[in-house]
Amino acid sequence: MLRISFRLGGEIIEVVSKGNNIFFSDPATNMLTTIEGLRLSKAGVIKEFPDLKNKKNWKEEAIKRFKNHIKSLDKEEDVSDYIVKELKKYGYEPLLKQKAGFRPKRL
Repeated sequence: MLRISFRLGGEIIEVVSKGNNIFFSDPATNMLTTIEGLRLSKAGVIKEFPDLKNKKNWKEEAIKRFKNHIKSLDKEEDVSDYIVKELKKYGYEPLLKQKAGFRPKRL
């Protein structure tokens, strides 16, 4: 299990990776959600996947593509590197990375 903490503005968001399963957590409320529970902006999805611009089910298709890409990655470490790289593009500042309960490392 890997846990990565990010800062976006004044909020802290944690991404938890358990194998190929990704969960998002808000440390303030301690609530855990899957990607289906996240708010996705249509502009951000279209920026990443321009072919979804005129589709009615753009959110479901974007989530499906994200999940398929995560499943194609072999190791948890590859998954965490991908998530850090992708979220950095959208202004998320990586703070800490913690693996299997060990001490967190600064990123």
